[in-house]
Amino acid sequence: MEATVALVQGFHAADANKFEYREWTTTMCDANDDTGTGDLVAPAPKIPVPDDVVEAIRTLIRWTGEDPAREGLVETPLRVARAWREYTQGYADDPAHHLERVFEEVGGYDEIVLLRDIPFQSHCEHHMAPIVGKAHIAYLPKDHVVGISKLARVLHGYARRLQVQERLTAEVADCIWNGLKPRGVAVVIEATHGCMTARGVRTPGVTMTTSRMMGVFRDDERSRKEVLALMGRA
Repeated sequence: MEATVALVQGFHAADANKFEYREWTTTMCDANDDTGTGDLVAPAPKIPVPDDVVEAIRTLIRWTGEDPAREGLVETPLRVARAWREYTQGYADDPAHHLERVFEEVGGYDEIVLLRDIPFQSHCEHHMAPIVGKAHIAYLPKDHVVGISKLARVLHGYARRLQVQERLTAEVADCIWNGLKPRGVAVVIEATHGCMTARGVRTPGVTMTTSRMMGVFRDDERSRKEVLALMGRA
């Protein structure tokens, strides 16, 4: 089949930190695609990186004992800088914004809404090492509900920042509590921390669990047991 797609290509200029882009249209034929659903995706334009950021990363590479001018490391400062912009894109996000649109026509449903095993990645603010885990987010609606994907968006909005797990747990719970005004909120996060598994005590396989209960999940023991059982934490 034939498909017309837009492609973007970046060319290195004299300064490795500067990129120039141009766009054109091309026609591709994939003999193996009988479904008509070709998935060629154009690469996203690369963001510019300030010179001082590039030099800071080069300095860090030198400090490890490596040579930043070595072939395999020449473009590493640019890659690292852009990666960190992506890792921390939560600073450009307002998680509360995702809870603004709600739905009241739910057929009288007033029981627990739970999203389990939401994967996430963050970075420790102390060592900037990865935090990798999953979250369970539940709330007990009062008058309305929100699209379930929005719970994951709230989590990622806070996770994609420099974090500590305790604060991440509290921020997610508080955001849902203040944004939806439900009868209860429960957030449980389980994660492994690179700052503990790859350095320091170097103890792999350890999982840290944090939780925040609000409203009926904090005040009523039966409600708390119910939501924890649904999360698989009973």
